[in-house]
Amino acid sequence: MEITYKTDVVPSPGQVIELYDSAKLPRPTHDAERIGRIYQNSNLIVSAWDGDKLVGVSRSITDWAWSCYLADLAIHEDYQKSGIGKKLIDITKEQVGEQTTILLLSVPTAMEYYPKIGFVKENRGFTILRTK
Repeated sequence: MEITYKTDVVPSPGQVIELYDSAKLPRPTHDAERIGRIYQNSNLIVSAWDGDKLVGVSRSITDWAWSCYLADLAIHEDYQKSGIGKKLIDITKEQVGEQTTILLLSVPTAMEYYPKIGFVKENRGFTILRTK
């Protein structure tokens, strides 16, 4: 398996929905228009491809100078535990540079994963949750 990583491609909503459903990432995959807006308004997308198949994605919103919110990290279920997630984050770090902090909110099932790849757990955050 040869995985290709890209920073210059925005996957289609259909590709993203298939990936998110496979990865069991809790996102509004029933709403292709909303998934499309999510991706059109993100400014750093790193994707992993096995040929023409989207097998992983790291989607972020960043100012390129201080902070980068890693909004989504998803790996297709058939490709998990093969280093793709770590590579996507490494490329994200390379893209935003050393002056930028990467932060994220983890789904409960990934809480053990992020410390293994270099993230530090923080207890200083706050959220206002969406209503829809």
